[in-house]
Amino acid sequence: MTLHKRQRRLDVWVIVSICALLMFIIFLVYPMFGIMRQSIIDPATGEYSSINFYRFFERRFFWISLVNSLRVTSWVTIVSAVLGTMLAFILSTVRIRGRAVLDMMIVLSMISPPFIGAYSWILLLGRNGVITNFLNDVMGINFPSIYGFTGILLVVSLSMTPIVYLYVKGALKNMDTSLYEASEGFGCAGFLRFFKIVIPLIAPTIIASALLVFMNALADFGTPMLIGEGFRTMPVLIFNQFMAEIGANRNFAAAMSLILMAVTLLVFLVQQWITVKTSYTMNAYHPLTPVKVKGIKNIIAYLFCYLTIGIMVLPQLVIIYTAFRNTSPTGVLFRPGYSLDSFRRVFTRMGDAIFNTITYASLAVFIIVIMGLLISYVVVRRPGKLNTALDALSMAPFVIPGSVLGIAIAISFRSPVRLTGTAAAIVLVFVIRRLPFMIRSISAMLRSISMSTEEAGISLGASHLKVFAKITVPILTPGIISGSIMTWMQTTSELSASIMLYVARTRTLTIAIYTEVIRGQHSNAAALSVVYMAISVICLLIFFRLTGSKDFKM
Repeated sequence: MTLHKRQRRLDVWVIVSICALLMFIIFLVYPMFGIMRQSIIDPATGEYSSINFYRFFERRFFWISLVNSLRVTSWVTIVSAVLGTMLAFILSTVRIRGRAVLDMMIVLSMISPPFIGAYSWILLLGRNGVITNFLNDVMGINFPSIYGFTGILLVVSLSMTPIVYLYVKGALKNMDTSLYEASEGFGCAGFLRFFKIVIPLIAPTIIASALLVFMNALADFGTPMLIGEGFRTMPVLIFNQFMAEIGANRNFAAAMSLILMAVTLLVFLVQQWITVKTSYTMNAYHPLTPVKVKGIKNIIAYLFCYLTIGIMVLPQLVIIYTAFRNTSPTGVLFRPGYSLDSFRRVFTRMGDAIFNTITYASLAVFIIVIMGLLISYVVVRRPGKLNTALDALSMAPFVIPGSVLGIAIAISFRSPVRLTGTAAAIVLVFVIRRLPFMIRSISAMLRSISMSTEEAGISLGASHLKVFAKITVPILTPGIISGSIMTWMQTTSELSASIMLYVARTRTLTIAIYTEVIRGQHSNAAALSVVYMAISVICLLIFFRLTGSKDFKM
C-alpha cells in the first residue's frame, strides 16, 4: 500500500471532523448568533440597541420571573438530590422486601414528562380535585393550593428524583464494603458514617445528577404553564412573548433567552469546577450488599421507601384511572362507569400525533447514533485542535434550554429555508438536544477499549475505517443499543423546544397531551398519556431483554 493511499484513507476521519463541525456551526452556532442579533434590535425603530435587556432589568414584572425560576429550580434540585440519594442509599444497604418492584416503580415514575405529573396533581389537589374535596368536605381541612411555587416544587421534584436515584445507585455499586468496615473500626457508624464516608465519595455523582436536574427543571415549560398561575417563570414568559398572537415581542423574547442561557452556562461552569475539586476513583472489589436491619431503623427504612415511591407513581395511577373513565361524546364531562371511548377518540382524532412521535423519534435516534459514533471516535481516538473544538462544541446544547433552542431555530431559519412547522425542525431539535448525551456515553465506552485491539487489526493490513466498522462498532453495539432505547424514551418526552416549532400536522404526543390539558379535554389527555406510557414501558422491556439485565442504569 502506497503512502498516498494510506493518507487518503486516514483523511476520511478529517472529513468526518470537518463535516461534524460544519453541522454544529450551521444548526447550533448560526442559530445562536441569530438569536443574539435579534436580541439587540429595537422593535420600535429596527436599529441595534440594548433596549430589550434594559427593559428586562428595569421592570420588576420581568426580572422577578428569573428570580422565581432560580428559586424554584434551586429548591427542586435540593429536594430531588436529598430524596434520590436517600432512596439509593437505603435500597443499596438495607434489605427491603419488594426491592425489585420498588426499583421498577421508580423507573416507571420517570417515563412521563413533568407536565403530565402536573396534570395528574391538578386532578388530585386542584380546586376541584379528589383529595381536595375529600379534605374540605369530610375532614374539614383547608388544604394549600397546588398552584404556584408549592405545586411546581412538588411536581418537578418528584419527577426529577429518579434521575438522582439512578446515578447515585450506580455510584454506590462502585463503593467497596472495606470502607464501611474500616470506618466502623474507628467508631464511625450510622449517620456519621453516611455523612463522613459515603457522601464525600459519591459527591461528584450527586453534583453531576443535581446539575442535570437543575438544567431540566430550569428549562421546564409545561409544569409552570399548567400550575404556575401567578408564579411566573422564565420559560413561560419567553413562550408568551414569542408565541402570543397579540402583543408578541420576539426581540424581547430573544433577549430573555440569552439571559436564561447565561444562567445555565454559569451553573454548568461552577459544577465543572466543583467536580474537578471533589473527584474520586473507586473500585468495588467487594460491592455493597443490602443487609437486614431490625427495630426502628427497619421501620423508618420501609416507611420512607414505600411512602416516597408511592407518591412518585401516584400521578401515573391517576392518569390510567382517568383514561378509562366513561365520558360524554365531547370528552369534556365524565360519566358513571368505565369505557374505551377516550382511546377511540384520540386514535381517531390524534392518531397522527402518535405516528409522528414514533417516526420523528426513531429518525432522530438513528441520526444521533451515527453522529455519536463518528464524533466520539474522532474525539477519543484522534485528538487534536480540530477535534478538541468539536468536543467542546458538542457539549454546548447541554447548557441551552429547550425553549431557547426552539426560538433560535425559528428566528434563524425563516428564509430562504423555513424550518418552522416542518418535520425536519422537530427532528433537528431532537437530535441537537440528545446528541451530547450519546457522545458522552459512547466516548466513555471507547476509552474503556484498549487501543491494542484496533492496532492488531491495523497491523494485519486493515484500514482505520475498516477496523472501526469491523472491530470497534461490534464491541460498542450492546451499549449503543441500550443507549439508543433510553435516548428514544427521553426524546419522545421533549416539549419545550418542539412546541416553538410545530404546526397541527407535525404535533407529537407530548404537544398533543399539553394542548388537550390546556383545552380542558382531560379524558383525551389521560388517554394520550396512557398511550405514551405504554410505548415507554415497551421500550423498557426491550431494554431489559436486549441487555439481559433487570437493573436500569443511567
